[in-house]
Amino acid sequence: MAAAGNKTNWFAIWVSVAVVVVLVGVGALVWFMNSSATSPGSPPESAAVEAETGAIIVGDGPDEVEVWADFFCPHCQDFEDLYGPEIASLVESGEITLRLQPVALSGLNAASGTEFSARSAGAMYCVAEEAGGEAAYDFMQAVFAEHPTGQGLSNELMASMAADAGAPDAAACIEDGTYNKFVQAQSQKLPANEQGQAGTPTLLVNGEYVTISGNVAADITDRLGQ
Repeated sequence: MAAAGNKTNWFAIWVSVAVVVVLVGVGALVWFMNSSATSPGSPPESAAVEAETGAIIVGDGPDEVEVWADFFCPHCQDFEDLYGPEIASLVESGEITLRLQPVALSGLNAASGTEFSARSAGAMYCVAEEAGGEAAYDFMQAVFAEHPTGQGLSNELMASMAADAGAPDAAACIEDGTYNKFVQAQSQKLPANEQGQAGTPTLLVNGEYVTISGNVAADITDRLGQ
């Protein structure tokens, strides 16, 4: 009887092992699901997109102008109306390198009910990946020209705009939302002012944060060459 009492209970051991395996499997599944939900997504692979920052590069002038914008942001639309022509002129004349940072702020992204902020910013990266920075810039100008409100623009319309900008094969990338998570993650990198506040539009000239005043010359032109 004493010998029987010392006999190894293999059934209990295998049950314990099975429970551990199941728990590890569940833990791995939870980790994968959480990682998928919070993953910033893959950045675009394009010579026009700076790998470290995600900036879409347009032109190669000696001075740098950097703009962070959300397509659904009404202030960004106003900024493009007022500052856009001068910026475009500076790019055309070769005076500046334009660094574009399309982002999707969470509040604005939800406001349309169609995740338009993420879809449109992601679409701009689709264009940059296929056709480069100038095409992405043309796409950006076309989207802002619509002054999108309500539910924003459809993927089909943005695909048409992409084709007009020189990226006819961007439709699948836009429809799949390939870079939607990426632009939402980029929003966390928005530069802040001296008070620690960050939002769109954001303007930097030669790496210096500029408080937007509505005076294009003072905010951009007068700062070049410094």
